Amino acid sequence: MQVKIVLTHTTHTNNLFTMRKSLFAIGLLAISYSVQAQILCHVDTNANMYVSKGTLVYSGGGMQMKGNGIIENHGNIMVSGSGTDLFKTVDASNVDKTEANGGGNFVNKLNEDTSYASPGVSSAYTYGQLFISGIPQANITGIVDQEFRAINHGTYQQIGLPFYDKTASTLSTELGKTFSNTRYSQNEILTWNNATTVSQNVDINSKLGVANPGIAYYMLGGSGLNVSTITRTLKGRPLTDAGTTVTLTNAGASVNFGTNGNNVNQYNEKYNTYLQDGFDIPGGAWQGTYGKNLYQFSNPFMTNLDLSLIATSEPGSSGLGDGVNLSTIRGVRLEVSGVTTTPAGGTGSSSYKFITFASGVPTGDVRDMMVRPMGTFVIKLNDNSATSPGNLFNFANLRRFNYTPRAANVDYNVAASKNTTGTVKQIGVIALDINGKELGRTYYVVYPNGTTGHSASAKTQVSNSATNVVGTFEEAPTGGYDYNYTSSYWLYINEANENNFLGKNVKLVNYSSNVKSYKFEIRENAALVNDGTHQLSSGTGFYYRALNGSVMQAKQGEVIPVTSGEYDLYYGEPTSVLAVETPSAKPSRTMVIYNPEITNYIVRFDPNWKKADIEVYDMSGKLVISKKAVNTSTDFVIELDGSLKNSYVVKIVSDKGETVNTKILK
Repeated sequence: MQVKIVLTHTTHTNNLFTMRKSLFAIGLLAISYSVQAQILCHVDTNANMYVSKGTLVYSGGGMQMKGNGIIENHGNIMVSGSGTDLFKTVDASNVDKTEANGGGNFVNKLNEDTSYASPGVSSAYTYGQLFISGIPQANITGIVDQEFRAINHGTYQQIGLPFYDKTASTLSTELGKTFSNTRYSQNEILTWNNATTVSQNVDINSKLGVANPGIAYYMLGGSGLNVSTITRTLKGRPLTDAGTTVTLTNAGASVNFGTNGNNVNQYNEKYNTYLQDGFDIPGGAWQGTYGKNLYQFSNPFMTNLDLSLIATSEPGSSGLGDGVNLSTIRGVRLEVSGVTTTPAGGTGSSSYKFITFASGVPTGDVRDMMVRPMGTFVIKLNDNSATSPGNLFNFANLRRFNYTPRAANVDYNVAASKNTTGTVKQIGVIALDINGKELGRTYYVVYPNGTTGHSASAKTQVSNSATNVVGTFEEAPTGGYDYNYTSSYWLYINEANENNFLGKNVKLVNYSSNVKSYKFEIRENAALVNDGTHQLSSGTGFYYRALNGSVMQAKQGEVIPVTSGEYDLYYGEPTSVLAVETPSAKPSRTMVIYNPEITNYIVRFDPNWKKADIEVYDMSGKLVISKKAVNTSTDFVIELDGSLKNSYVVKIVSDKGETVNTKILK
């Protein structure tokens, strides 16, 4: 067969379907050579094909690399074939190379390999991407070298492994450590089971992409594993895009998670040591669904996945839908910037990212909606009521060469609380240290259909982890703290109704002396506004005020010094406010939370607390519970008689004298 290579040096577009259209003429040219071609692009022995950053190479048929012929991919390669086309790496005798003797012929390179911790910034971190479409798995025998770097996650590395028929033990050589089948050794390979919400061992002799699907979410034992300072290369056969639609149904449906996840699984592991379900706000719309309808996946392709339109009607009035419309979606949790696990094995959540969709557009960490090759993500559904197509997830349709989400030029059609009367405005507050390094972030979202204050109707909100250093607290109808809930939860994403809460304040609080400045990140309908912008399309914007300062306009990209641990955030300028207030005590992160699964309350402690004394009084003043020097590393269950409709006062005092007082109303 003759060599046929079709190249185009062009700026890639946001949509792969658009790229296909723009390259239609090239496809016709290729077909004119050989209508029956199985291999359209062939790189022969001693040949070196270099694809530079920002370049698109398109093949309207199969692709083959022979002998020591190399394709070094720093850009984007699209192989669009059919059932007769092939993707192959062969030796000099035209025999297929295998994972044991293959590799080195097709390499997806990292361009800025030390910038892996820069999500959502297209110019900061780029890499070679391979897109294969329409070729069945049996015809994809070529071995690809996939370069990889990521933040070290600690005890277990969260990862996707986008390979077919790859022996798990080959990861030992590729990642520079020896994996075994011994659970808890931090040398094992685990994979996630969505039905049972538990991680299961992967036998090191099993075949990845065969015994487990290509979309499987893996956790690699982190002992001696270094993927942050060394560029690793993983080898294997890419996965086909055929049959990559899955049905989301019944995840965790039969599991009893206990008090906020305090029950244990079959391995005697507490669910709340590895399930970070921030969507389940105490007393909110999603109460009682902790851990349920939670689906963990990985990117099965060597191309980015764009999650920005997964709550969008198909195909949308503009015709740009992705064929995914998760009608009961609450949100997604992403591991874009890395996950940190504790020495005891629990997974910390301070670096997780959250996005919700109920406002009609994505809110929260919208810059992080692109899932990289070998990246992982979690989908949270409200319930299992959706049927096809509302519970179908098509991975193949979400592939993008771009590094940032598609522009918000489609109409979002989320069934719950669809916003139809105005735009969705969001301010992100990013806490920075003295060197400008991010320590944490939080979001405040307003829109006409938003819900002010504590309500079962609030679906955009996400609760904050106790380990986070910055967040907001639930607002009272008139503004400021709602003291009924300061001891129950605080918020990573806070929502309010832009009309009835105009000019009123939510409390922004940080808990670290290392926070030296705040940076503002302002979006409208998920799109970042121009630097320096304050006034949005509604004619107003966000404001901020320190306790000892005046109200100031918040502007996109602005960095302000932090002079106290407590600030006010406003949408719309307040009509009157005192120039200086007496600083109030920051609410503790120790909270009393009701859990309907046990019909009782628990105490969840501030991570800075070591020991605590707990006293519970009935309304007559009688002491009904008294516990001294309670260990604060685990939740404390307040065991009350459920048959009595009494109300109670709870007093919690830390070993350093910090006091939390709250009421239990029954």
